[in-house]
Amino acid sequence: MSELIDNRAQRVRTLKGIIKRLHAGEAPDAVRSSLKELVCQTDYSELMAMEQELIADGMPVEEIQSMCDLHSQVTREVLVQLAPAPLPPGHPVDTLRRENEALRQSAARLQQAMNGVLETADDGDVSALLLEWRQALNELQDVDKHYQRKEHFVFTCLERHGITGPSKVMWGKDDQIRELLKDLSAALREADTTVAEWKLLAATTGAAAASSVHEMIYKEEQILLPICLERFTADEWAEIWASSPRYGWCLVTPREGYQPVDLQAADRASTAGVSLPTGSLALEQLIAIFSTLPVDLTFVDADDRVAFFSEGPNRVFARSRAIIGRMVQNCHPPRSVDVVDRILGDFRAGRQNVAEFWIQFTGRFVHIRYFAVRAEDGRYLGTLEVTQDVGPIRALEGERRLLEYAEPAAAGVQ
Repeated sequence: MSELIDNRAQRVRTLKGIIKRLHAGEAPDAVRSSLKELVCQTDYSELMAMEQELIADGMPVEEIQSMCDLHSQVTREVLVQLAPAPLPPGHPVDTLRRENEALRQSAARLQQAMNGVLETADDGDVSALLLEWRQALNELQDVDKHYQRKEHFVFTCLERHGITGPSKVMWGKDDQIRELLKDLSAALREADTTVAEWKLLAATTGAAAASSVHEMIYKEEQILLPICLERFTADEWAEIWASSPRYGWCLVTPREGYQPVDLQAADRASTAGVSLPTGSLALEQLIAIFSTLPVDLTFVDADDRVAFFSEGPNRVFARSRAIIGRMVQNCHPPRSVDVVDRILGDFRAGRQNVAEFWIQFTGRFVHIRYFAVRAEDGRYLGTLEVTQDVGPIRALEGERRLLEYAEPAAAGVQ
């Protein structure tokens, strides 16, 4: 057994050394040749361990993000290709795999349409090809639902098992793909564009988008999902299954067949009330109050871990129970972590007590406030995020002094 462990550690060290040569500017073909000579075969866990060691050694995450497509390309010939593990229909991984297959087909149709444009004469008609291009791109933009479930559920559970590399590297790559698809969509809306300009778009942004989608599918299928299937418990898969509908599905819907463990058993076992300085509430009442508030609450404790969030029917930003206990920095895309750290640092040091933002989000005017939560002696206990759609409030005019319900009474309410 110790010999196997030593061999694995040696392969990880060899992988890391070769990848460092790639980062230093050595040609991919030369690196690939050395890899084939020195490493007969490796598996998904060793590739993941290699990237985590690079991060631990101080290599910036952004640098690994910029090179991770090359990582997968130069290691592809030595990576053990595993047959997909059989799973019941509707298991979260079954759904992710089916979504990936649908995305693969959409990316192929996108590339086929772009190839048609590239082969058209500069004075030719590309209107039919542009229609196919737009339709395929419209399908690919559904990938955001797939990525959000991966980022908020899968990465969270991996971190519980001490695996942080994917959330640091893959999330950044997900954001790059989102930006490529967004830029491509904006360019395709332009009307006065020549065939030559369409060709340039296909050869640059379009090609990068299609390639990036394919590369992420490969990384998920050959690296991410196998390690998840190896590590996650039945409870964790049930947690992911129960929370996933909040984000929706990408191009496919889950199949029937998967039977998760009963997540509600623990909830039903807890019937105790909560005593507060100003009164007491039954647990059922407390849950109902938080669900009724016209604001969304999320509390991050003094160690920067998500400890609680409220579950209202019209939440502005979806939340998953999988984020409980997760470092809040890992709940945000890498590009916004600096702002998160600054707020928490200012609150913890006592320099500030409130930070607020207001943004336009999916047709809503959203007010976001962060409050430092402190004990009576001034100790920092954590940060409370309060989010509210204030569009209806901003639209108010005059006065309302007479009783007038905004909505009819719900049927069956007693």
